[in-house]
Amino acid sequence: MRLLGSVPSARLAELAGDRRFLRRLTAVADDLGDYVTGDRWYQTRPQPAELPAAVAYFSPEFGITAALPQYSGGLGILAGDHLKSASDLGVPLIGVGLLYRHGYFRQSLSRDGWQQEHYPVLDPNELPVALLKEADGTPAQVALALPGGRLLRARIWLAQVGRVPLLMLDSDVEENDVGERGVTDRLYGGGSEHRLLQEMLLGIGGVRAVRTYCRLTGHPEPEVFHTNEGHAGFLGLERIAELVAAGLDFDSALEAVRAGTVFTTHTPVPAGIDRFDRELVAHHFGTDAELPGIGVEHVLRLGMETYPGGEPNLFNMAVMGLRLAQRANGVSLLHGSVSREMFAGLWPGFDPDEVPITSVTNGVHAPTWVAPEVVRLGARRLGDRRTEEALTVGGPERWDAVASVADQEIWELRRGLREQLVLEVRERLRASWRQRGAGTAELGWIDGVLDPDVLTIGFARRVPSYKRLTLMLRDRDRLMDLLLHPERPIQIVVAGKAHPADDGGKRLVQELVRFTDDPRVRHRVVFLPDYGMAMAQKLLPGCDIWLNNPLRPLEACGTSGMKAALNGGLNLSVLDGWWDEWFQPDFGWAVPTADGAGTDPDRRDDIEAAALYDLLEQRVTPRFYERGRSGLPDRWIEMVRQTLTLLGPKVLAGRMVREYVERLYTPAAHAHRSMTPDRARELAAWKGRVRAAWHGVSVDHVETATATATAELGTTLALRVRVRLGDLAPDDVEVQAVSGRVDPEDRITDATTVPLKPIAGPDLEGHWTYEGPLSLDRTGPYGYTVRILPTHRLLASGAELGLVTAPSEGAVAGAGVLMR
Repeated sequence: MRLLGSVPSARLAELAGDRRFLRRLTAVADDLGDYVTGDRWYQTRPQPAELPAAVAYFSPEFGITAALPQYSGGLGILAGDHLKSASDLGVPLIGVGLLYRHGYFRQSLSRDGWQQEHYPVLDPNELPVALLKEADGTPAQVALALPGGRLLRARIWLAQVGRVPLLMLDSDVEENDVGERGVTDRLYGGGSEHRLLQEMLLGIGGVRAVRTYCRLTGHPEPEVFHTNEGHAGFLGLERIAELVAAGLDFDSALEAVRAGTVFTTHTPVPAGIDRFDRELVAHHFGTDAELPGIGVEHVLRLGMETYPGGEPNLFNMAVMGLRLAQRANGVSLLHGSVSREMFAGLWPGFDPDEVPITSVTNGVHAPTWVAPEVVRLGARRLGDRRTEEALTVGGPERWDAVASVADQEIWELRRGLREQLVLEVRERLRASWRQRGAGTAELGWIDGVLDPDVLTIGFARRVPSYKRLTLMLRDRDRLMDLLLHPERPIQIVVAGKAHPADDGGKRLVQELVRFTDDPRVRHRVVFLPDYGMAMAQKLLPGCDIWLNNPLRPLEACGTSGMKAALNGGLNLSVLDGWWDEWFQPDFGWAVPTADGAGTDPDRRDDIEAAALYDLLEQRVTPRFYERGRSGLPDRWIEMVRQTLTLLGPKVLAGRMVREYVERLYTPAAHAHRSMTPDRARELAAWKGRVRAAWHGVSVDHVETATATATAELGTTLALRVRVRLGDLAPDDVEVQAVSGRVDPEDRITDATTVPLKPIAGPDLEGHWTYEGPLSLDRTGPYGYTVRILPTHRLLASGAELGLVTAPSEGAVAGAGVLMR
């Protein structure tokens, strides 16, 4: 936008008559036209009618490009990569977010190293966005009702992310009062009510913006709504209100909405979840405010922490997101497991591994994060078309060509990227010191900062305490020895922002900055303020090692290490997030975790820092500096090659979006289509009936019989169970045998479930008899139990209602451990 605004009209007129320029322009425009309108991965799937017609993707922040600064950290960058990869694959996504007039803060440092925040005003007319307009040319608007008869109005800005439209709501419009104009002022700013209004505008206003966009453009209406973290959870309430207005009761509308909703949780840290006082939420809903067709008690019931360990007076946005979605996921295999533990209270009676939260491991958008030099190397080997497919669609077969790249080529590539980083760091460091008040005459030393031939380590992320920015400073003498080693030195580039309200995080930044200011080491370790996309695109490719040392398991995924890997960087990380899932010695090093129950936090940091120093001294630096017969570090180069060949295809956002389409979006679209109003009423009525009658369901007797005197491997037991169903019928439940290995506490692990069949009943006492086989198919300590779950064809999971009945101890004859 700035470029076009600065080119004189005479120059544009001159170019309009330049045939060579026009040929180039036509070729580029045709290429873009093919990208935007041609068939891509999604359009070439078998049975395309089975796929969702459209998916709406809601997120509080989007990191699309440095020219559109509407992100704070990993959540926004992930959302931006999701949109860009959906565009590459042809997935019909509509992004929905807010347009913050100040974005997230810009960071600088005071002379003594304290973080300072600045909030430059962003003019949408200078951003790559355009107003969505009605047919008569007036700006399209959405409005929310506020208590006291006020309105919160918002315009809709459209950012075209390739094929994907991103709708961004902006409350800074003249018709609003001063308070309402400021609702979309800053990302994650303001107090509780301010945040609540932002999230109501994102969720409720966002759905209205999607409806407006589809009406004006003819875009297919979304069949699936994807809630990226709890901030956008109110979108489900607006969709319920739409159905209630069309004649459905609340419970039936809830079932219809849940069927087509996907919820992704991004944090294993409770502090990362927005929670509001119930009175504040109640104040903003009901007859005098928003969604008057839905009773306030219905709204509150969706978000209150009414489970063991919860705080019943708090409204939890993630809890509401989970209750409003039939499908939910974490963002790495480990995070899925942590989330099942964290939210297990919503499904009482079920072991955490049965909580219906799956995982789709995050990925990164390679065309955004891979250095042009790496892309050119791929193009020389694969050609432009296959390189583009390798970076967008993925697939290991497209990455195998890296195996044939010569060692010399890989080493020259890595040194070139390191050299670019050195120049970038010096330029940014000089600008930072000038902001801190230093004069030019004081800064001659910056010309000697970093060395393009020294092993370079990168560490850049947000600065909450659990990410442990200063773990590297735990033993400063050892760190100095590593930085200043006469033969095998290291150099470190650090960046990161602390939240404006987090003084503890700011103290960590200051502690690190003061260390980097030490004249003895300042040529080997630097802190760069104002970490963002533009810096990351230079920093990530230039680092040989990407360091990550969070407190395990508090890192949900941690995608920056993936971006480093796509450029041939090796990871040095605690086994957390994605690294726990995909770590191999070929790709880097795992920092051991000291997470024993008796280890206090200080002791844990000491142990893990010592392990980090040991790895750097004994394994990492020797491998980088040792030379083979060719005079190159051939063992290091082989690790780079293996990282690109084997890890590269896994860390792609293309792989991630394909998983969302196949595992979550498509099943959600099918559930949405099958959930007609009549079926929604049927399911809601059935759930109400089952909940009311569940107190009458019990397992009264369990017995086994076998043809042999001892239970041996391969034996099949006959299992007979007598149950009471109360007011329910066999069609309402499934009676299951649950069997598996038994751990030292006599708990069944790695369980297998087998449904039992009713053979008689009800008798005069109301008992039903169920039977089925139980195969002893494994050796070792082995046990079984029986349970009853609700079942219905429209449920996505047997755990969905959170209801389960198991036998009392006296009901089991001969059950327990069968084999040892």
